[in-house]
Amino acid sequence: MIAETMCSAASAAGLGIAAVTAYRKRFLAAARIAAYSLVPIGLVLTGVVEWVAGIAFEPSVWVGFVLLGAAWLLFVTTRAVERRRGLTREERKAARRGGENDRIAPAASAPRPAATGQRPGARPGAKPGETGKAEPGDDFSDIEAILKKHGL
Repeated sequence: MIAETMCSAASAAGLGIAAVTAYRKRFLAAARIAAYSLVPIGLVLTGVVEWVAGIAFEPSVWVGFVLLGAAWLLFVTTRAVERRRGLTREERKAARRGGENDRIAPAASAPRPAATGQRPGARPGAKPGETGKAEPGDDFSDIEAILKKHGL
């Protein structure tokens, strides 16, 4: 009863504001305000407000919401654990079939520096004796070239 009265009052106030807006020759805004203000009274007349008010104070409804939240939390948690393990969907299917040896490690497909004959600290394309560290004078040579190119 109270919810229906409040919705009716909100609709009446909104229609009053729409009338004032139309009086100020802002017809598009007035039509939009009138449309918004008719929604609460429409919900009252269709019975939606009574239905929402009926379920809002039911303890069983709130228990249902809590159970839905717990289910969602379990879904999210299990998905996060699967992602941390790094298993893809195909790998999980292979594991279920018993083909655990068919699993391809993600790092196995990438070439390792040892396989290319380079040390781990070496730059790609560097000579075998060179390391990845730059000389003290070479640190800003690229930046200086860019600044000179732009005239700075």
